[in-house]
Amino acid sequence: MQPCGAFCVLWAQAPPSRTRPAKHPSAGRPLAGTVTQGGHISTEPRINERIRVPEVRLVGPAGEQVGIVAINDALLLAQEADLDLVEVAPTARPPVCKLMDYGKFKYESALKARESRKNQAQTVIKEIKLRPKIDPHDYGTKKGHVERFLKAGDKVKVTIMFRGREQSRPELGFRLLQKLADDVTDLGFVESQPKQDGRNMIMVIGPHRRAPERKAEAKPAQPRPVPSPRSEAAPPAAPSEPPAEDPGPVATAEPAVETPAQAPTDA
Repeated sequence: MQPCGAFCVLWAQAPPSRTRPAKHPSAGRPLAGTVTQGGHISTEPRINERIRVPEVRLVGPAGEQVGIVAINDALLLAQEADLDLVEVAPTARPPVCKLMDYGKFKYESALKARESRKNQAQTVIKEIKLRPKIDPHDYGTKKGHVERFLKAGDKVKVTIMFRGREQSRPELGFRLLQKLADDVTDLGFVESQPKQDGRNMIMVIGPHRRAPERKAEAKPAQPRPVPSPRSEAAPPAAPSEPPAEDPGPVATAEPAVETPAQAPTDA
């Protein structure tokens, strides 16, 4: 085979290498100044040996102020009291740590969070959609739904939907929303004024806040037992004495008859 030119001559003398070039030692590593995704950040406070500061402001188990002590002394006090050293204020200078039973503290915190969630009132937003030219009977039905939602303590989002040429008459929707707000003024108030949102007009009505009813402290009276007819009867008579035994026939004494005395006879 005859070479066709200078390039072919050079290629024939030194063919190109098929191996990959060696990578730079820093290849694949993030550049300086770039932020990489790290691990999970714990939100729990640091305890015991996890506290990496030279000194802390120590608080006793009963809340008494011990003062600023070295971290080793604080750990020694916690070990002697059979408690944990918990960092309660990490942003303070120096950080504030308290001697406590960490397991008991977490349990009580979980109970408080659960109770707060039970007492927290959840507000639900209901939505009612209307048309600017709604029929009076349909309007009454929609108004009844709004009243029912407000009585249940929920917010109501009223939406007026415009179509076609109705978009050039937004005052119709505004008047309808004002009428609805006036009809339910005894149950709620306008929380968000009517505003145009594209082809719709939106208004939010919130329920009136009612004062919580206080429970009566007195205990309810216990129901008295209903007397039975037998108990209403006359009280039982006193026990009578046993009857006397029959003495039998009584002998009557006959009157004594005086006999005349006989005269003495002469012999």
